[in-house]
Amino acid sequence: MKSMIDTKIQFIDLKAQQSRIRKNLDSRIAAVLNHGSYILGPEVAELETALARYVGIKHCISCGNGTDALLMALMAFDLKAGDAVFVPPFTFVATAEVVALTGATPVFVDIDERTYNISPECLDKAIERFRKTKSGLKARGIIPVDLFGQPADYDAISLVAKRHGLFVLEDAAQGFGGIYKGNKTCSFGDIAATSFFPAKPLGCYGDGGAIFTNDADVDARLRSIRVHGQGTDKYDNVRIGINGRLDSLQAAVLLEKLSIFDDELVLRNNVARRYTQLLEKSVVTPYVSQECSSSWAQYSILTENRDSVIAKLKAQNVPTAIYYPKPLHLQDAFEYLGHRRGDFPISERVAGKILSLPMHPYLDEATQNYIVDALKASV
Repeated sequence: MKSMIDTKIQFIDLKAQQSRIRKNLDSRIAAVLNHGSYILGPEVAELETALARYVGIKHCISCGNGTDALLMALMAFDLKAGDAVFVPPFTFVATAEVVALTGATPVFVDIDERTYNISPECLDKAIERFRKTKSGLKARGIIPVDLFGQPADYDAISLVAKRHGLFVLEDAAQGFGGIYKGNKTCSFGDIAATSFFPAKPLGCYGDGGAIFTNDADVDARLRSIRVHGQGTDKYDNVRIGINGRLDSLQAAVLLEKLSIFDDELVLRNNVARRYTQLLEKSVVTPYVSQECSSSWAQYSILTENRDSVIAKLKAQNVPTAIYYPKPLHLQDAFEYLGHRRGDFPISERVAGKILSLPMHPYLDEATQNYIVDALKASV
């Protein structure tokens, strides 16, 4: 194996991206400092218009973070105690957490063994099984997750949802920029939510999020929820809401990053393609459906003896991360649901072997070769 490269390997290289856009970024930030409208300023409205146009949806409502985006979407559906929402257990906690925050109950559904997204077949069976339990809960919705950047199978999920009369909330926190059957993520289901956390494919320099809908009434409801349920003004409160507003500075950052986003998606896909070509005989590489294009929020492999592999890579100064080491049904926060190990075997198996490698648009071939060589020597 060749000697260590000169520069420190970045798991996600935001500095390289910033150097590319720094001049225009400084101008954007200076404009916010000059006009002084720091929350829901003109950049926020500009961003919402740009994002809606990019996705191909009529309405975009920005908000404070991706969790707020999911929570506000559920609040717009008036989710409450006694309701149930079907979610995958192999995802970040926010997907199920927001269901619980409304007082409703998350019902877990196992994932597809190739894409790691919620399995439409398991979903249909889970809903049928749920209806037979007579738990006293009312099935209301489904939250598919576009995990690691790949869209879920929305045609199949929509058929299941329609058959059972459920809403679909697309959790595109990792998926912004992905494509499913020619349509961009955040355009599926009844409503969609995404995150602009700095590590996301499109991220700001703090927290940020957005919700997408084609329904004008839902749009109006969300804009009210975003500012404490305001009516004619913020002191006229017509519903329960939250403080979910987006800062103008974050909108300014996102506007500048959006200008290079499509180019970065091409670069991300080039990096992913090269990883797969070099690693497919050594580890289980990510599967991407022919109907999809991933935004590659993460490049995640499956490997045996993960702890040993991580330690060996760390010794070679190769950073890694695990998304996610423990499925949600085994988390203490959801102990009240009564699940045990073995309830969702695919999620548990994947959680025990998943490992994410450095992934960003500016990962050069020499560094990628070093990572690949180090990994091959470690498995």
